[in-house]
Amino acid sequence: MKRMAQLLALAWTLTLAGPALAQETVNIGLLSDLSGPTSAVGVPYSEGVKDAAKYLNENGGIAGKPINLIEVDYAYNAQQALAAYKRFTSQDKIVALQGWGTQDTEALTKFVGKDQIPTLSASYSAHLTDPAKAPYNFFVAADYSTQIRGALKYFKANWKESRPPKVAFVYPDHPYGLVPIPAAKEYAKELGFEIVGDETVALNAMDAMAQMLRLQKLAPDYVWIGGTTPSAAVIMKDAQKLGFKTTFFCNIWGVDESLFKLAGDAANGAYSLQTAVVYGQKVPGMAVIEKMTGGAPKMTHYIRGFASMLVMAEGLKKAAAKGPLTGPAIKDALETLRDYDPMGLTPPISFFPNDHRPNMAVIIYKVEGGKMVETATETLERKPEWLGK
Repeated sequence: MKRMAQLLALAWTLTLAGPALAQETVNIGLLSDLSGPTSAVGVPYSEGVKDAAKYLNENGGIAGKPINLIEVDYAYNAQQALAAYKRFTSQDKIVALQGWGTQDTEALTKFVGKDQIPTLSASYSAHLTDPAKAPYNFFVAADYSTQIRGALKYFKANWKESRPPKVAFVYPDHPYGLVPIPAAKEYAKELGFEIVGDETVALNAMDAMAQMLRLQKLAPDYVWIGGTTPSAAVIMKDAQKLGFKTTFFCNIWGVDESLFKLAGDAANGAYSLQTAVVYGQKVPGMAVIEKMTGGAPKMTHYIRGFASMLVMAEGLKKAAAKGPLTGPAIKDALETLRDYDPMGLTPPISFFPNDHRPNMAVIIYKVEGGKMVETATETLERKPEWLGK
């Protein structure tokens, strides 16, 4: 498996750079989980990054230089991520990094800061948006805390009963699942929710019956799921078996197009918090993606990966227009982005020297009849006190 991943990574490097490897290239590292516990969502995300790099190369690359995207499958193992990063910086001489999840992003934050390697990852933890703590970290989605706040705001605004709505939280006992919970509970209390329960369900869980039994007794109106799609499906199916009726709302990684196969009609009525369009929506970038994929549907994770590469490329282009592509130059260029539109694939992106929150917009989808149907977009105030929390 590891040998196959290495061959795939080499194949992608050769495909993206082609004959231009002999010339000067823009070397970018890509850490992916293609075989680990988050590979169900990691694979489509990495495909989006790679297809975007291919598209950019077909359209002039970065100031005429092709992107040489160097991929490593680190299998969601922090030590393997560190080893790959050392190779990226010592041998491959990368100027920027496309990261993946909480494991690698958290492990590498101090290193990318020290080495001045701008990093766009898919770990949307709020503390990574504070340049005082993570000066070289960026991402293109509203952070996990903002996502939950947006959903809570939406549910409260649409609550019709005189009593306070009840909310419970289900998440893996893992940094990815734990990070947004304090912010979520604080905002829920501020809005007038009654918090009635907490349960942990592992990312690789095969059963959540005991947790659902305990929550059923507490009768929450809303239940937050902070895992990934496979564990969300287990939770929803076990709740259905018990006749536990509640409204589930899920982390950005907890609902995607695979949920309908995994959970069946148990997924109906659940809400998905997203920060990108879903495949087929009529935005300029979708025409590009549909052409590149031959019309084969792709997950929303793919679309965020595609957008992440577009945003990184915009920073690279701005930096290249002023001089050599150094880490500080790329970072400074990214921090000048104001309402940058990645072809409509996500809400507009803005970064500031003292605030790396890309935006405060959460797109809320509802699962209906096996489809993700756009319901609302909540855009929150960019409150200073929420930065990094």
